[in-house]
Amino acid sequence: MFAINSVFSEFVMASEHTVLNGYVEMIPQSFWGTWRVVSKRIDSDSPSSFREKSLDLWNLSKINNVITLCNPFNGAKAEIKLDRVDTNYVVFTKIGKYDNKLLTETVEIMLDGEMFTGFDSIKLETFSNGKIIKTLTAKYSLKGEKIAGNAIAN
Repeated sequence: MFAINSVFSEFVMASEHTVLNGYVEMIPQSFWGTWRVVSKRIDSDSPSSFREKSLDLWNLSKINNVITLCNPFNGAKAEIKLDRVDTNYVVFTKIGKYDNKLLTETVEIMLDGEMFTGFDSIKLETFSNGKIIKTLTAKYSLKGEKIAGNAIAN
């Protein structure tokens, strides 16, 4: 059984995505920085495989047009792909590879100053001989509180 220790934990990968400059420029300034994020599982087809609750730190930063999410608690770091930006509504995807597993997370958040609310939809696929043999899913509600300023280097 595979246990997810944290919504953004232990999965480190190099990005395979191209980030569109227009999207990066549209992101509200309040998006960048360090956030205290509380996650609560609201749905799953495998509740025993996904933690019910977690508390994480997310540092969202960019260098040029590469957006990175890192968790200073556990050292996890991943480049993210922006899927949608609409005023204070941001959707991004993170894909991590771990042995024979592929973790895809789609995060949608609504920024409200120094806070955000949203959802994290997780799909964990297990492969054998190049074929998917098992898929587990979970959905989390998210609440974020800004704890440190911006993290942007151009």
